[in-house]
Amino acid sequence: MKSMQVPFFRPSIGEAEIAAVSECLRSGWLTTGPKAQAFEADFADYIGGGVSALAVNSATAALHLGLEALGVGPGCEVIVPTLTFTATAEVVRYLGADPVLVDIDPATLCLDAETVAQAITPRSKVIMPVHFAGRACDMTALRALADANGLSILDDAAHALPTRHQGQLIGQCGADATAFSFYANKTMTTGEGGMLVTANPEIAARARTMRLHGIDRDVFNRFTNTRASWIYDVVAPGYKYNMTDVAAAMGLVQLGRCDDFGATRAALVARYNDAFADLPLILPPGPAAGDEHSWHLYILQLPQTAPLSRDAFIAALKDAEIGTSVHYRPLHQMTFWKDFCAGRSFPHADAYFARCVSLPLFMAMTPEEQDHVIATVRRVLSC
Repeated sequence: MKSMQVPFFRPSIGEAEIAAVSECLRSGWLTTGPKAQAFEADFADYIGGGVSALAVNSATAALHLGLEALGVGPGCEVIVPTLTFTATAEVVRYLGADPVLVDIDPATLCLDAETVAQAITPRSKVIMPVHFAGRACDMTALRALADANGLSILDDAAHALPTRHQGQLIGQCGADATAFSFYANKTMTTGEGGMLVTANPEIAARARTMRLHGIDRDVFNRFTNTRASWIYDVVAPGYKYNMTDVAAAMGLVQLGRCDDFGATRAALVARYNDAFADLPLILPPGPAAGDEHSWHLYILQLPQTAPLSRDAFIAALKDAEIGTSVHYRPLHQMTFWKDFCAGRSFPHADAYFARCVSLPLFMAMTPEEQDHVIATVRRVLSC
């Protein structure tokens, strides 16, 4: 297959990450160990607010552990935006509960409190905001709504590092627990991996136990303290969600670069916005006043006044060797999830999906690569 002149994404992996992983491999400690513990400690310090951080092998695992620790089970409902990746809703089904899909606010592409309020029933247990593309949901309004109705909040922050709401990082502002992703194309990466963050010690303790087979002792401490490693109990039917030290070694380096990554992405977005301001496009929603956007994705929408359709636009960029993507086809349009939203409509998500396209945006993007994207978009839309 011919490679793209400008790929949709290219990870920013330097010699420091390579050296850290090599050191880990040479140490002989490959699975969960001292690097994973150090990564958890550094990540908790980065988020602040006295949180605990639990390193896991994916954001999906973090979401599953968070819901389980919040007591979600059969008979419960969890409110989820239809505009998200399927993992957000699928973890609800892991626990036998029902996801209640709701439409988005067309101005922010996120959940809004008014729409969520209309979806609350006596079975509602948890609200799951998705900070879509890196833009913060209104956590102040959602927290007030949750408190008024006796509900918990589990953030899907897969896109949201380092996103801030009213000056506080997502992870310490309004949610009972928050799940981050370190997948290869996220704002920082461990290849595969995630982190569950919470300031609630009971949630942290339950998730820590369930993270590795329901064992009542920390896996690393079983091999490092004076008590025999084989003396442990299984107190619940847990999961196999631990992060390896190899992944954590990369994560420690990437976390140290996280703020620089954020500044780079913001600069790239500002240049895109300036270049496209006069075109027949809907530019991505920026942050609310007092918030900061992590810009995981740069998503354009082509209105009816555009000279070509979204699919034709994607084809034109592909002809120019530019990679694009679409985030996302709403869940209510997917075969499996249709049964969970019979009789309800999602006009805002449907309209968004018909006209959205994600442009290349990555930390290692060169000025020449962005120049090529900008020139091509301007040429295609000026015809």
